[in-house]
Amino acid sequence: MGAQADGPLGKLMQNAEIGIAFVVVGIVGMLVIPLPPDMLDVLLAFNLAFSIIVVLISIYIEEPLEFAVFPTVLLVATLFRLALDVSATRMILLHGNITDPVTKMPIGAGHLIPMFGKVVVGGNLIVGFIMFIVLIIIQIMVITNGAERIAQVSARFTLDAMPGKQMAIDADLHSGAIDAETAKKKRKDVERESNFYGSMDGAGKFVKGDAMASIVVMVVNVIGGLLMGILYHGMDASTAINTYAILSIGNGLMTTLPAFLMSTAMGLVVSRAASEANLGKDLLGQISNQPLALKISGVFMLILGVLSLIAAMPFMMTVTLVCIGAALFVAGNILSKKTQEVVAVTATAQDQKKKTQDKKPESVVQLMQVDPISLEVGRGLLSLVDPNQGAKLLDRVTSIRRHIALELGIVVPGVRFRDNLQLKPNAYVIKIKEIEVAQGEVQVNQFLAIGPEDKLKNLRGTKTVDPTYGMPGVWISPEQRGDAERLGCMIFDPVSVIATQLTEVVRSHASEMLGRQEVQALIDTVKKTHPAVVKEVIPDALNLGEVQKVLQNLVKERVSVRDLVSILETMGDNVHITKDPEMLTEFCRVSLSRVICKDYCNNDGTINVITLDPQIEKMVQGAIQRSDIGSFLTLDPNIGQEILQAISNQANILQDRGLQPILLVAPQIRPAMRKLTERSFPNLVVLSWNEIAPKINVNSVGMVQF
Repeated sequence: MGAQADGPLGKLMQNAEIGIAFVVVGIVGMLVIPLPPDMLDVLLAFNLAFSIIVVLISIYIEEPLEFAVFPTVLLVATLFRLALDVSATRMILLHGNITDPVTKMPIGAGHLIPMFGKVVVGGNLIVGFIMFIVLIIIQIMVITNGAERIAQVSARFTLDAMPGKQMAIDADLHSGAIDAETAKKKRKDVERESNFYGSMDGAGKFVKGDAMASIVVMVVNVIGGLLMGILYHGMDASTAINTYAILSIGNGLMTTLPAFLMSTAMGLVVSRAASEANLGKDLLGQISNQPLALKISGVFMLILGVLSLIAAMPFMMTVTLVCIGAALFVAGNILSKKTQEVVAVTATAQDQKKKTQDKKPESVVQLMQVDPISLEVGRGLLSLVDPNQGAKLLDRVTSIRRHIALELGIVVPGVRFRDNLQLKPNAYVIKIKEIEVAQGEVQVNQFLAIGPEDKLKNLRGTKTVDPTYGMPGVWISPEQRGDAERLGCMIFDPVSVIATQLTEVVRSHASEMLGRQEVQALIDTVKKTHPAVVKEVIPDALNLGEVQKVLQNLVKERVSVRDLVSILETMGDNVHITKDPEMLTEFCRVSLSRVICKDYCNNDGTINVITLDPQIEKMVQGAIQRSDIGSFLTLDPNIGQEILQAISNQANILQDRGLQPILLVAPQIRPAMRKLTERSFPNLVVLSWNEIAPKINVNSVGMVQF
């Protein structure tokens, strides 16, 4: 890479913007400054070569965004062709009468234009005019109109689908399917896609306008040339027509052919939306996947060959039809045999694998093991977990484990997948330590559309409820995906639905997965870089179990323990005060205040909270009883129920406003309030004033009071 950057290509790339600026300025200069005939020939040849390059790039790209600069290229190329038209028109009118003394060819406008006009059309003016008109008609009415229509529809659908795509990206990020960098890139791609199709919609107008201008230039060249030849140079009418018509036709064809190629490139680019590879691979791959179509086509051509023989058509025609039919039939037969061989090899490998597994002796010890996380699926969902069928869910679990590690700082155990024939075909069950904690049902090869009920009623499908968040949804066919996106619905495939629920289950039960062995693994990792910190706490001050309890308390309230060094240092600083895991947890929460507040503050650095009435705080603090095994809340049940009801009222108000319920209390009663509310409001965040980081503003939007 370094050698390439220092070479001629690297220097050219570094100065590309200067070159483009000179090109644009040069195009403007061509409109007013006459060009020498030889330079005009070179620029016309370059125009044709550049158009061929653009067409080939359009064939080889795999998706439109790989050639995102195409709308700008189209504009510059159109301006360049118009400038060439102006320069050629000037030379035709001024010097079109100059002829070569030997060949008698007009050379005043260079050699390429008259050569193209004479050789391509055979020197026949009528043929030249007809070819020019045919090219213009094809370009305007067929290629340009079609490409422009595709660009318009794609632009409209892309813009309509943007909200749904953005929400789908956010959902994938939340479920752990993608990381923040990938989400950022996908959002950028969605934005670039909408901008690209919008630009292509406008770029089509340049191509159509260029074609119309070519007709005008042709008419101007012919009429102006006749007037110049007859009135100014004294030619007779026949000589003037022969001279200037050849030059006008040559110039028209020389500039129309590159414009035709650019229109074709535009059509190729905007029609590549559903491709998976370049045009050649897509075409060959998709045709070869249908060997029966080739065989039927071959039989049809053979029948035509026989009929042509009966009808006494020329022998060469019969031979041609028979050869084409035979070639198609043979190709279809070969492809069909290869497909059968692939299927047979796959089936044999599966049978062999099954036999090998059946021969293994059963281990009773393995049956006694309890899996931390397991997912059981019905027979209809086996394709999602079967490695031989893609196993998309297995890949998603890897992303979930990575996402949870970044979010909470713990290593999630592997997920055990099992088939359960007792479940419904499309049902699944999520278990934690062999106990069912969640379940759901998905439809394979369909999409779950989630949105307001007034929007969902416009979709045809099976009504359902999102298994993770309980929102209304409809299972729709892939053909309705575009309609759902235009309605603003969030779209999820079956794998994303299961992965989202699995991610939420892992978050809710993360503390149960943080055993002593997992904590020891985290400690060993920190010990490699901070041995002194670990030695001060373990085993000199606390044992492994006590550290585990503190980490479990933090993770239970979804506080990340990635910064384990700070947590251990805080324990070491306060262990001489208390060894109570609950109190040590509160000290650690204070030291992690920036981490905690980061998840709950808005873009303005403000946390919207509800607070407790001072009388309630005083009542709760007086009911806290401490002992050697922890603290207890000895609160009258009726008073406790009234407090919970008041909290529920304020939390509902925040949720109606689209805000997350956060209760801010005094540091002394935060653990007690968390214990009081965790059963009734598991998603309620309880913070203390000591946990508010510097520069974070607090906005009280309500108060819990009787």
